[in-house]
Amino acid sequence: MRLLRVQRDLPVARTGRVLNPVTVPAGWLDDAIGIARGAGAILRDGYGRGGAIELKGAIDLVTAYDRASEAHILAALARRFPGHAVLAEESGSTAGTAGAGPAHRWIVDPLDGTTNFAHGLPFFCVSIALEVEGRRALGVLYDPMRDECFAARAGAGATLNGAPIAVSTTATLEHALGGTGFPYDVMEAPEETLRWFAPMLPRLRGVRRLGSAALDLAYVACGRLDLFWEVKLHAWDVAAGLLVVEEAGGTVSDFAGGPVAADPVETAASNGRLHADLLVALAAVR
Repeated sequence: MRLLRVQRDLPVARTGRVLNPVTVPAGWLDDAIGIARGAGAILRDGYGRGGAIELKGAIDLVTAYDRASEAHILAALARRFPGHAVLAEESGSTAGTAGAGPAHRWIVDPLDGTTNFAHGLPFFCVSIALEVEGRRALGVLYDPMRDECFAARAGAGATLNGAPIAVSTTATLEHALGGTGFPYDVMEAPEETLRWFAPMLPRLRGVRRLGSAALDLAYVACGRLDLFWEVKLHAWDVAAGLLVVEEAGGTVSDFAGGPVAADPVETAASNGRLHADLLVALAAVR
C-alpha cells in the first residue's frame, strides 16, 4: 500500500522531446560534432600509451589526455563561437562577453570515463553540450574507440552517426537492463552509495556499472540500456546525454520527478515507459 501511495503522489516527468525547444542553427550541431571528433582523435591516439596520472581526489583521476582534449575543444569553440561562455571540467568556467547574443554556454567533458581510459578499458567519450539561456540546445557524445557519435539538437531528434535512434520499448522493470555509477566519494561513504544501488538489483533484469555516465545516457537513448540512475554527478557528466535521451523519446528527471538540477545531485533517465516505476523504486530507498 505504501508504494501505491508513493506512486500516486510522485510528480510525473515529461516523456519525449522537449516542448517549445530552443532553436539553434543545424550547422552548429555539425560544428560541435566536428570538434568532438577532433578531441576524440586525441584520446584514441593516446589510448594505451600510459603517461602521468594526477589525482584530484582519492579515486578522481586526470591525465594529460584529458587536458589535451579539453585544450582542443576550448580553442575550437573560441574560434567558432567567440564570446560564448564555457563550463569545462578541468579548467572551470569562462564567462561570455557582451554582444555574443543570448546567454550561450558550452558544457564540456573532454574525457568522461578517465579511470577506464587510464586502465586501458575502452569505454569513454567526449561530451559537448550547448545551453541557451539555461535550456538544453545541443548535445554530442563521441566514443572514439567505437567511432560512435551520438548527437541531438533540441526539437530535431537524436542520431547515432547520422542515423535516427530511439529509446527501447521495454515496459516493466523486471525486463529492464539498467545502468548506474558510483560517486568519487564512494571510499569515504560506501554505505551511502550502496543505499542507492543494492535495493535496485532485485527489481531489474540486470544492472551495469560501466564507468561513463555520459555514455550510459547515450545507451539509454539508443535502447542498449532501458534506464539509468546516479547521484552526485556534475553538469559536464550529463548535459549532452540528457538532451540526447529526450530527443530519442525518453524521459529525464531528478529522483522526485522534477527537472535535473543545473549541477545534478540526482539524475534519472529512462525510455519513458519505465520512468514512473523507476521513480517509485528510488523513492522507496529514501
